[in-house]
Amino acid sequence: MAIALQTLETLEFPKVRQHLARYTAFSVSREMALNLMPSVDPADVRRRLRLTDEARRLLDAMPDLSIGGARDVRPAAGLARRGGICDAATLLEIAATLASARRLRATLLKLDPDTFPLLRDIAADLPSLSAIEDAIARAIGDDGQVLDSASPKLARLRAEVRTAFNRLQEKLHNLLMSHGDALQEPIITVRNGRYVIPVKATHRRVVRGLVHDQSASGATLYIEPLTVVDLNNTWRELQLAEQEEIERILAELSAQVGDHAGAIVTGVEALAMLDLAFAMARYAVAMHCVMPEIVDAPLSPDEPLLLLTAARHPLIDPQQVVPIDMRLGGPFRILLITGPNTGGKTVALKTTGLLALMAQAGMHLPASHPSRLPVFTQIFADIGDEQSIEQSLSTFSSHMTNIIRILRALEGAQEAEQPSNGRSIGADTLHEPAHTDRLPALVLLDELGAGTDPVEGSALARAIIERLLELGVLGVATTHYAELKAFAYATPGVENASVEFDVETLAPTYKLTIGLPGRSNALAIAARLGLSPALIERARASMAQQDAQVEDLLAGIHRERDAAAAELQRATEVRADAEKYRERLAAELREFEARRNEAWQSARDEIEAELRQARSEVRRLRDEFRSVSISRQWLEEAERRLQETRASLPETPPGKPLERATTVVEQGPRPLRPGDAVRVRSVGLTGEILAIDEEEQTAEVQVGGFRMQVDLAELTREKRGDGKEGAPARPVYESRGTSLPAPRDVSLELDMRGWRAADVRDRLDHYLNDAYLAGLPWVRIIHGKGTGALRQAVRDLLKEHKLVASFGSASAAEGGEGVTIVRLQER
Repeated sequence: MAIALQTLETLEFPKVRQHLARYTAFSVSREMALNLMPSVDPADVRRRLRLTDEARRLLDAMPDLSIGGARDVRPAAGLARRGGICDAATLLEIAATLASARRLRATLLKLDPDTFPLLRDIAADLPSLSAIEDAIARAIGDDGQVLDSASPKLARLRAEVRTAFNRLQEKLHNLLMSHGDALQEPIITVRNGRYVIPVKATHRRVVRGLVHDQSASGATLYIEPLTVVDLNNTWRELQLAEQEEIERILAELSAQVGDHAGAIVTGVEALAMLDLAFAMARYAVAMHCVMPEIVDAPLSPDEPLLLLTAARHPLIDPQQVVPIDMRLGGPFRILLITGPNTGGKTVALKTTGLLALMAQAGMHLPASHPSRLPVFTQIFADIGDEQSIEQSLSTFSSHMTNIIRILRALEGAQEAEQPSNGRSIGADTLHEPAHTDRLPALVLLDELGAGTDPVEGSALARAIIERLLELGVLGVATTHYAELKAFAYATPGVENASVEFDVETLAPTYKLTIGLPGRSNALAIAARLGLSPALIERARASMAQQDAQVEDLLAGIHRERDAAAAELQRATEVRADAEKYRERLAAELREFEARRNEAWQSARDEIEAELRQARSEVRRLRDEFRSVSISRQWLEEAERRLQETRASLPETPPGKPLERATTVVEQGPRPLRPGDAVRVRSVGLTGEILAIDEEEQTAEVQVGGFRMQVDLAELTREKRGDGKEGAPARPVYESRGTSLPAPRDVSLELDMRGWRAADVRDRLDHYLNDAYLAGLPWVRIIHGKGTGALRQAVRDLLKEHKLVASFGSASAAEGGEGVTIVRLQER
């Protein structure tokens, strides 16, 4: 069952379709947009909304994506399928459409199938007919003309046509030169497809030939000289042969199109579906829309089935529209809106119905999250004054005729679905919705019961609302009757709502408030406009006491609600301010802690640097003490300064040990001392102790050409290999696979810029030795380009160095000729 066309017109859905059509890119998708119909199948509605959502996310990632130069080539494909011949321009459009389909297919099929499944499904219907594209491109140029390269025969015929034409023109020019006196003008023209020359009527015997035409005055005859008749014939025959070949080529291309006409038509329709999805996505972005949730049943008894948050009428200027919050279902199924004229009651009705139609058509809604709706099997709307002079219908009659039609349609649908259990709906089931397991209908009634006696009109309105409750529909109605406010308050399933009116400005605010009935405001407006207070009081006194009390009560409720809203607003602002202060204080605390940690780390680094400097000074003094005479008192003073520096080092925070524990050295028969021959057990080498650091429990050992810093615990005293006390120890390599310990802090780069070439040998040799001992596979030597002298000195040393396996310039990105990459020997 489709939504009635009258409902679409009443709710102005065709105008929404026209706005949507502006975002389409070609005629087929525009036609689909203008004929878009809401669906009543929940699965189809969900699929449409997801397709729009996929298109929207895709355009966010690829804003320039489109269907390209596609055209509606379905009629041309149908003609080709029936054996017809398409002209060159049409074939070009077919080729452009196929190219657009192929490119879009390739793009969409690369998308994640879990993220864009619906777009990929449509893309699978796009044809990929590269052979037809190529055939048309080879045969027809961009200007729509068949190319000489379309066939060898066409190329030959066109060459012959040009030759024949040149001969014909040359002959005619010669005649112009030789018969100048007989010619009216020395020009060559065409009559009946034949080249002729204008000859004076008085000189017709001078130029013998065939007369094809004459001027209006008869003074000029257009004669085809006999000497060019054969040339003209040859030229025309070649032209006809050329045209026949062109027709053959177009027929051949058309036949290829006809063979794939079905795929082409399917592809055009798939392109239109994709373009319509892109149009819906662009419309949603332009209108700041959200994707609504489609629900089959309320989330809970207290949750509304229809919920529209900050909903906006899509046809009202976005700068002027006032958003409304609408909810139906759950605690109530019928919403009764009261309020002044031009206050926004009808806009609220139309917004509700129009957004329901848009959602069921697959369009996102101009609203905010959360927004959800069911899928309505039918949407009925009786809005506006549809009185008809021809049918002798008044406003009341017009409204009542529509309401009767709506009730009959609802009752007919209910009877069709009513199970044959014999149960009838009576007073005991008055407020129980009928058939809650089926999809509901939405009924929108404007000015219910208006246009007749107020007493009878309000009675009819109550009866109609009760019947709608029995039928289990969702509905929104507007009215001016005060009696219906009390009815809505006392009747389960019905709720009051109002549109607000500012008495101070005498203007509606268009805000919809659910839960409060609207006030009349007639007396307040009259007073504001300047009516005598005495008349206002006389009118108030003439009102029924109960009506006056109700109006006063409503006024008090509105004031209390406004006060509560103001308090809530103030509380919200205070809370927002508190959040801002809390975040600012938290940021300041984090900044303070960061500065404190930075200062602590800076102080710690400074003290450690001083400690390292002191230790270095002590080592230097010890070395000098062995070679020169330095007073022991001076050395003890240096040791004391070192201890004081160490004592001033702050406590290390947990988890950040400052120094590693020293290893306890096993004591031999006597302590090791400089000059002893020892074996380094970790690497299996022997050497000679040069110096011992008692505090660090380490020793500096000369092993061949290298110096090593090792723990004393790793050393074992060795006897001299030659039996002589002072002979230097030679390194001995064991067969097991061991590696030398890495020197401390060996960098992968050595920056030599600024060095002199004379400094290269010793300092570079020392660096290569350390890098080799550190187990580095390669190093970067940065020497710069300059004059090239430093680079040459470096590479001369590298050529003869035993630890270098190979070397070469770095890549351009890493420095080029200014950097040399050195690969060291494997250990």
